[in-house]
Amino acid sequence: MSPRIGVLALQGDVREHLHALAEVGADGVTVRRRAELDEVDGLIIPGGESTTMSRLLGVLDLHEPLRERLSAGMPAYGSCAGMIMLATSVLDTRPDMRTLDGLDITVRRNAFGRQVESFETDLEVEGVPGPPMRAVFIRAPWVEQVGPGVEVLATVPDGPAEGRVVAVRQGQVIATSFHPEVTGDRRMHQYFTDLVAG
Repeated sequence: MSPRIGVLALQGDVREHLHALAEVGADGVTVRRRAELDEVDGLIIPGGESTTMSRLLGVLDLHEPLRERLSAGMPAYGSCAGMIMLATSVLDTRPDMRTLDGLDITVRRNAFGRQVESFETDLEVEGVPGPPMRAVFIRAPWVEQVGPGVEVLATVPDGPAEGRVVAVRQGQVIATSFHPEVTGDRRMHQYFTDLVAG
């Protein structure tokens, strides 16, 4: 049976992630309530605006249930703002921002600059077979610091941000600074679906 993977549907690229999950054979569903969270085998936290997401999680009483599922081992994948939400520590954010503590990382919000400084590059992603992956960065974070249990999956290969960490994994939780849901390359979604199914 294909894994049931939720997409946190508060804002952001929800439809694009659901489409990508369908293309890799996963059963993708939206998650807005605790009952929906309880029904999924794994969760994608999409890009969007992390401080807004944090506030909405509180309004919908989803923050603690989500933290509990993550600490109990539920697989999760965060892209862009999702990476920020999964971090233990966030630089350049509002003091009332609450994260989910799913990854032992420190991230910097909007690290690559404003919308006009969005860019694309090709990345080698550890554990993802095939040629380099086209990565789209839109007001993206990067990882400033990783804890001892965190595996670095990808760094920026060149340019002003050369060497910056943009993909990580810790146990059942992965995160990328970039947006694989917008490129048509489904390998990141396949990687996560295999993780959930395993």
